[in-house]
Parts: sequence; structure tokens; C-alpha cells
Amino acid sequence: MPGTPEFIAEYQEAITGESVISRPRRSSELKRGTFHHLCVQYFKSGEYSALDVSTRNWQRRTLERICETHGDNLVSQMQPRHVRLLRDELRSTPAAANQRLKALRALFNWANEADETTVNPTLGVKRIPYATDGHHTWTDAEIAQYQARHAVGTKARLAFDLLRFIAFRREDVVRLGREHICNGRIMYRQAKNEHRNPVDIDIPLHPELAASIAATATGDKTFLVTEFCKAFTANGFGNKFKDWCRQADLPHCSAHGIRKATATTLAENAATAHEIMSITGHRTLEEVERYTKAARMRKMADAAMTKLAQTKHRSKAEQDLSHRVNQWDNSPEKPNETNDNESLWRSLGESNPCFSLERAAS
Repeated sequence: MPGTPEFIAEYQEAITGESVISRPRRSSELKRGTFHHLCVQYFKSGEYSALDVSTRNWQRRTLERICETHGDNLVSQMQPRHVRLLRDELRSTPAAANQRLKALRALFNWANEADETTVNPTLGVKRIPYATDGHHTWTDAEIAQYQARHAVGTKARLAFDLLRFIAFRREDVVRLGREHICNGRIMYRQAKNEHRNPVDIDIPLHPELAASIAATATGDKTFLVTEFCKAFTANGFGNKFKDWCRQADLPHCSAHGIRKATATTLAENAATAHEIMSITGHRTLEEVERYTKAARMRKMADAAMTKLAQTKHRSKAEQDLSHRVNQWDNSPEKPNETNDNESLWRSLGESNPCFSLERAAS
């Protein structure tokens, strides 16, 4: 009913875009101690509410899917082997399997801290290892191809320039507006972890981006708006940008790949890891060092091939020198090296005072 705490909670979730479909039953209808009841308590907790909207959404979807088949099982009887079984249900898609494990860990970490349960069956359960390069990193040729298809002044080009010259994520690009530009600088707080561990970006406005903004019709609060003059959602923008990529005959490219391309370009131009972090907003060196390491490997490979060419040239010179030495060895006018060495050794010895004393004593 309107006015009740439940109504207000659902209303807040609706305006933030959080799904309220397939919601667990009311806690009063659930049996305490079941997995379903534990999930409901977690969704009502302050720790869950403090998460980013996107994090809350995927955790809720993941846990509710487990509740569909295992919601009535008792948490006290849950063991690591059960968690492994839940993980392995999605083994064909390792990323989804690991995300399910991550959601379960978040649930039981909170439950142990809140004294909702004394067991944590996720302990000792490992992620499924798999190799992936993540989102495709745009190449210089692909960037030029997109720019040729979408000229400056179009919404598609502005979206690309925002991603390229700020290295933002989707959820940040759709929130950026004129209020974030001051005195030729972009000052913005990233959406990721903004309520727990915020990252503030303060970087110069790139001239090409400034020209793109000036040439494009933008929204009042955000630069990018839909056909209905409303701000994009992160997912909606991702889908729209994918369409623009297809129009440029780049179906394998994505918005996040431009962020990786910017970091790669910075690394290839000898930017340090900390300089890249100041643009991308990464908090640890681990992620950034992947770009710098790849750039260093590429430069070292170029240098190595240059040295290989120099080695070939030097080898020819050495062959010429060896030929001249062989000619000298076979020459009849070659001096007697043995006699010269003996005379040199004798002259050095005779100049030594100890040698003179030993000769006198003998």
C-alpha cells in the first residue's frame, strides 16, 4: 500500500532502475533458516543497499535464480560441496559460474557478520579458471574506420569521443554533462564504488573532444540523450553504441574496448602506470600494468629486431676482418711472434729488482 515502508522501498528501486520482477516472497511467509529467507534478509540489509545499483541488480538476479530451485533448503546444512554443485551448474559459461560464486560469498560474508548464520560454505571453493582477453581493444585502423563512418557533429561520434578522450565506462559517459566541465577541465566522480570507495577524476579537456561537443546537439543535463531527449541508461547506451559500431562494419567492437584502446595508446607513448591511472581512474597498478607491459613488450620486440639487423651487418664486417687476418697469417712476411714474446718477457723480467737479486744470489 502507498505510504508503507515496503512501498517506499519498491518505489526507490523502481526509479533507480532495479528490477522488482521475481522478487522473493515476504519474510513473514518464509521459513526462517532457509536459503530463501537468508536472501530476503540480505536484500533488506544496509550493506546491500550501500552497493552500486548495477552490483545490487546482478547479485539479486543471481541469488533469486538459486532460490527458484534451492530456496527451501536449510542454510545450516549447506556445505562446500553444495556450493561447488551450484557453481558447476554453469560450468559451460565460466564467467557466469564465477559470478554465482561471488554472489554467494557476498551473501555469506554478510550473514556471518550479521549473526544470521554461523556457517560459510563458500570457504575453500575456488573459481573456475579460464582464459579470456576480455573486451576487444580497438586498433588504430578500427578507430579510423569508425570516425570515417560517423562524422564530427553526430551523436555517434560524440559518444566515441567521450569514450576515447576520457576513457570512461558506460555508466559514466551517460551521466557526463556541462556541469562537469570547468575552466577547461573535466571534474567528475566515477560511478563505480562511488558510495564506498569513490574515485574523483580531474583531467584536461582534450581539444578534439571540446570541438566534438561544440559541434553536436546535446541534452541539458547530459551530453548524450535518447530520441526522447532523456538520458541513456548504461545498458541502453551500450546497445545503442553497438548499433553504431555495426553501422561502421565493426560488429566485434564495443564501448569498453575504446577505454582499453586509450590506456594502450598512453602506454605505447611511454606514459607511466600512475599517469594512466590518473586518466582511467584505476585504484591498483595490477590492471594498468597489463597495458604498460604489453606496450613495453612491443617496443622491446621492435628494438630486438633492429638489433638483429645490426647483428647481420656486423657479422659481415667481422667476416671481412677475419678474411684479412687469415691473409696476414698466411703472409711470408709475418714476424716471429714467439721470439717477440720471449724478448718482451725477458725485458720485463730483467727490469724487475727481484729478478736481479735472484740472479746475483745464484
